[in-house]
Amino acid sequence: MPGSSRMPVSLRDGFNTVRRRSRAGGNPLEMVNLDLIRNIVFFLFLLRWTRRALWKLRGRGLFGTLAELYADVRRVLYGWFLRMPGVRSQVRKQVDEALAKLQTKLVPANATRYLTLPKEGWAEDAVRKELEALASMDHTRWEDGYVSGAVYHGEDELLKLQTEAYGKFTVANPIHPDVFPGVRKMEAEVVAMVLSLFNAPPGAAGVSTSGGTESILMACLGARQKAYVERGVTEPEMILPETAHTAFRKAGEYFKIKIHVVACPAPNYQVDIRRVARLVNRNTILLVGSAPNFPHGIIDDIAGLSKLALKKRLPLHVDCCLGSFLVPFLDKAGFETVPFDFRLKGVTSISCDTHKYGFAPKGNSTVLYRTQALRAYQYFVDPAWSGGVYASPGLPGSRPGALIAACWASLVTVGEAGYLASCTQIVGTTKKLLDHIHTSPSLSTELQVLGNPLVSVVAFRARSLNVYDIADGMSAKGWHLNALQDPPAIHVAVTLPITKVWERLAADLEAVVEAEREKERVRVVEGKTARGGQDKAGDAAALYGVAGSLPNKSVVVDLARGFLDLLYKA
Repeated sequence: MPGSSRMPVSLRDGFNTVRRRSRAGGNPLEMVNLDLIRNIVFFLFLLRWTRRALWKLRGRGLFGTLAELYADVRRVLYGWFLRMPGVRSQVRKQVDEALAKLQTKLVPANATRYLTLPKEGWAEDAVRKELEALASMDHTRWEDGYVSGAVYHGEDELLKLQTEAYGKFTVANPIHPDVFPGVRKMEAEVVAMVLSLFNAPPGAAGVSTSGGTESILMACLGARQKAYVERGVTEPEMILPETAHTAFRKAGEYFKIKIHVVACPAPNYQVDIRRVARLVNRNTILLVGSAPNFPHGIIDDIAGLSKLALKKRLPLHVDCCLGSFLVPFLDKAGFETVPFDFRLKGVTSISCDTHKYGFAPKGNSTVLYRTQALRAYQYFVDPAWSGGVYASPGLPGSRPGALIAACWASLVTVGEAGYLASCTQIVGTTKKLLDHIHTSPSLSTELQVLGNPLVSVVAFRARSLNVYDIADGMSAKGWHLNALQDPPAIHVAVTLPITKVWERLAADLEAVVEAEREKERVRVVEGKTARGGQDKAGDAAALYGVAGSLPNKSVVVDLARGFLDLLYKA
């Protein structure tokens, strides 16, 4: 009827339905709220994954995203294949055989073992005798310069002084600066010296650490905390070159930071900054560059990364752990160099190992920050512990003050003139080795140097031979070089001991390449495929040849974990 206040049929039916449910014990308001909450949760879930998908497409592009998806699916499917009952038992058998072979090398069968405390303490002469036997165990002769990197030796006189400094502070612990004020002073001075070396601005700060890995971990942790406090980032991400030290990946796993790895394509093998820029999003907490990187010895375009960091208002960490006390002296020594340190305004932190080309004892490194405020993000402070207020600058609590003392002694003993001289000698030898590879008839036609190395590392791949066979051939001649992957290559990190025997290294490299060529010619003449007949792969060729062919690396992970277990087998 006109003017009636009767409700529409649909609305009345809905009202009656709610009333019936209410009489049955349900609260209509709660039901509406529950549906609303469900819709909101679904919408947020959809928004989150849509946003991630868009970031992925923008960062990797359509074809890059599809390639990553294909690789992920292939890896998962191959992982399932490896876990099939028959396959799993066969793989386990081969892994066990490889580990048993490795155990014969690492754990001598005829050695006397001490698995419990002696009932009575040994006499000092007995301890010295056993220490001498342990020091004389068969090993690669780093003393003769046959080891790439690993031992950054500053000559015997410096070693004696380091040992003396260590002895004076054997019990010292920086966690108690009132008890050991000398250690506190030396540690602060070591950090100040390294800051000065990298042209730090006024107000810059730093911390000493146990090594490059801890320095990198601290820089990543500080960046994560900064992003959380200042921007509320709860799903942090960082972008790094594929050649960046694996400690960044460790930091990602430890601190739950998502890693985006960017290619470093030929011919320069520097990180592709355009790809870095495309991957930046609101969750990005850190950009990374190396000066130089470990695999190829290439310095990334730090100036380009600095501009990007300033534009995006992001921290930029430069890993100078390997370059350490060489890259700051390249210009003064007359070598080619590029910008890499705090003179670039976008650089906010730097890691530098004093125990590499600073010649300090192993267990010394530094992480440097543009400001004290940045350094504070890596601090840990607990004001409410029952043991008292606790504060530490980094991961460890107690630290060996003796190592700090030995580091300080190394820096003040060598001095600027000494480090300039060592840069001239080490980088000069690297240039000689590079020139020899480029000009030697046998090497220049087979070996291809990766990029333009400016510091102390030379990496090369083989054009026609298996480069891992060359690595095994050099091992047979007593050399300990580093095998690389993606791409397959070898690198030599030149140290002071190597500068004395680099010509022997070059000659042996020529001999090995010629020997491998001859083996290849024999295979071709006899109609054999590579490694046919009785020809077996060496250690490097076996490991990296298999690893490179597997879409799923779980077998390599099992081998690596088994290797780590063997390190603690008494």
